[in-house]
Amino acid sequence: MILPLLLAAAPVAPAPAPLLRPQTVAPLPGGLDGVLLVNDNNPELISGPGILLSTFPGAGRPETKAHLDVPLNGRFDLFSHHVYAGKPDALDSTLWLAVVAQPRGNQSVNLQLLSGATALSQATDNQQPQAPFLPLPALMPQDGHVFSGPGSRVATELLNRERSPLLSDRWTLTPGAATTLLVLPMPVRGLDPLLNGRNLQLRLQSNGPVSIATLAAFGDGDQPPPASRWNDLLNGGLSPKEHQPTPRGAMGRIVYSRVSGVQIGSTWSATITDAGKPYLSASRAPISWPIASLERGSLGTTQVQTAELKSLYPGTAWAAHGNYGVEYNLAIPLRNTGSKPVQLELALESPLKSDQAQGGLRFNTQPGTSVMFRGTVEATGLDGDGGSVAGRRSFHLVQRVGQQGPALGTVSLAAGASRNLRVRLIYPADATPPQVLSLLPVKQSPEQTASPH
Repeated sequence: MILPLLLAAAPVAPAPAPLLRPQTVAPLPGGLDGVLLVNDNNPELISGPGILLSTFPGAGRPETKAHLDVPLNGRFDLFSHHVYAGKPDALDSTLWLAVVAQPRGNQSVNLQLLSGATALSQATDNQQPQAPFLPLPALMPQDGHVFSGPGSRVATELLNRERSPLLSDRWTLTPGAATTLLVLPMPVRGLDPLLNGRNLQLRLQSNGPVSIATLAAFGDGDQPPPASRWNDLLNGGLSPKEHQPTPRGAMGRIVYSRVSGVQIGSTWSATITDAGKPYLSASRAPISWPIASLERGSLGTTQVQTAELKSLYPGTAWAAHGNYGVEYNLAIPLRNTGSKPVQLELALESPLKSDQAQGGLRFNTQPGTSVMFRGTVEATGLDGDGGSVAGRRSFHLVQRVGQQGPALGTVSLAAGASRNLRVRLIYPADATPPQVLSLLPVKQSPEQTASPH
């Protein structure tokens, strides 16, 4: 018998259709503050030494277009996220990341670090904090040591208002030359593949206008470059950028690109209530509000939370898509205005991305593969043990595409009772927006009653 040259492929079962959960999806109240955030994320993969981002004046420097010329004064932040890939002919190479600053005048300036954290994907010694991409459960209590990826760790520590021991708490900047604030390694020695990443976030306060820059350079083996090298780089050109964006307003598929610029807004604050009321009625559940909604990802609310850019480099993202490094500080004064007890769940979720209203949110019925969120969420006011109200609790989430929940906890309210909820998170690097914050009714049997809080 002659066998056929081609065997018929076994039929592949189609993927189950997404689940539509009927509910309200409402714009998130509040908005971003006016604090400037230096957003240094393009290139993500650094392919050569040079200026990563500079807010220095370009006048008088050889490469004027390498500088954005944005003064920073008072409160401002820095978000920096990069990856370095070694080469087969340099298995033990290290790329060094420096942050430098200088007064924009003839007077010294004091610069204070209010809080700050940094981490590598993988450390090659015991001096550097690390956060490998561990396959963690979907929900874990956050005890201060649960991380998956450097963005997860840095956002968690910053949420706790910590300061890394690698970072000084203050600097005096003298005019006439740049002061090196910190120099951090990105090593690949002993790693397979030769790939490492670093996330850095700083919350800063100055008593005068300053310029700041992030720079990348190779040293001598595992030794950092000399101090003079950073000043030389500041007079040079840009490290190559990557990921050209789709022009703003263009039709068709969108490439968001990565950010290299100064954004307007560091914290989104909101109090979520009914219109004209000082409280949110528990009867509004099920209801969700977008977190980090963006162009073509408003989940039907038409709300784009993305921070606008005060200044940016050509060929990089035209807005801070994803709001990486932005803190969400949300208050929910909840009230049961009904005549019966209610119990609600509070959850952060990763619905399927959409821009059109669908009468609710769509979720996968089987676990997706892509991880959409790795980070910590802090909640205050959930049900505690024995009918109590819990204080501040933190949870680490690892959510996949189209994933519902899991619930962070419950809120039980007797008729007429009130509860003040508060939710805080810092949107972490290595996450993919948007997410939603949800209040969902808990299905109860007739015998179940709520605790009278």
